[in-house]
Amino acid sequence: MNPSDYFSIKFVRADSSIKSDELIFLDQTKLPLEELYVHTDSYERIAEAIERLEIRGAPLIGIAAAYGVALSLKNIEADFDSIFYSAYKRIFKTRPTAVNLFLALDEMKNSFENIPDKNKSYELLIKRAIEIHKQDEEYCLKIGRNGLGIFKQKANVLTHCNTGKLATGGIGTAFGIIRTAYENGLVKHVFADETRPLLQGLRLTAYELDKTGIPFSLQSDSSAAELMKQGKVDLVVTGADRIALNGDSANKIGTYNLAILANYHKIPFYIAAPSTTIDRKLATGDDIIIEYRNRNELFCIGENQITPEHFDAFTPAFDVTPAHLISGIITEEGVFTFPYNFLLK
Repeated sequence: MNPSDYFSIKFVRADSSIKSDELIFLDQTKLPLEELYVHTDSYERIAEAIERLEIRGAPLIGIAAAYGVALSLKNIEADFDSIFYSAYKRIFKTRPTAVNLFLALDEMKNSFENIPDKNKSYELLIKRAIEIHKQDEEYCLKIGRNGLGIFKQKANVLTHCNTGKLATGGIGTAFGIIRTAYENGLVKHVFADETRPLLQGLRLTAYELDKTGIPFSLQSDSSAAELMKQGKVDLVVTGADRIALNGDSANKIGTYNLAILANYHKIPFYIAAPSTTIDRKLATGDDIIIEYRNRNELFCIGENQITPEHFDAFTPAFDVTPAHLISGIITEEGVFTFPYNFLLK
């Protein structure tokens, strides 16, 4: 199947067929059974999409946030400051863990505050949002190429959650490496964790692997140890939502488990992320704020609740993998290894 026949997000200018500038995004909660594209120019709708995980993935959240605050000023003739900061604050509070959201918002805020003629705000901010989008697209390509260096021979790769076009502005981070390596004859097979409780691996990564024609199998998260024990996994590659200065990395819940298992079985474990995912304000992973999700995401499959109402639940969306368990962090700048002194630059 042609990998170009879907996209995660796109900004479209008004023309003869479109009455107004708008953002189009793929509602990821409907995948893989339905490809539903949402058209909007509302920053509130974009904020809701981030909260509902219709838009997800650290780099993509940042891109959506940039477009959201820019679109808040479309067709505005007065009260620019009030409207911009309302949009900024609304999107700021959507999700706490992915640093790309806050970096993109602050870049947009800095751009807005340096515009002398606020009547030009919309066009200038849209231009900046497009630049942020383009930058991530370029970073993904570089990450993919840099990741080729971790393959010593044709390999079976295990990955967790979703890190492809559905999570970024380009071909992806960990998925981008897998795709680039496959195109270069370096990937035999991909094992994709289901990624409970919202099944991003089962629904999204499988969707992208199928679209790209890469051979793959799905398994429950708890099957990874058995795969490794049987010698079926050559390396593990995942993404990250926030990386501290010492290399500690927050990613989808279950990533820490994989790092421990890989370490025990002497299998290389890599993190792939753009440099925008590095939080240069945080010394260690202990300072990363972990988002907790609604317990119904664990108790329900679709709209069907499978447990009694009174059950309690532990529902972190992310965990933090200590830097010493990570064989390498792959960014657009290269492949870096512990103790990750490059992060201190």
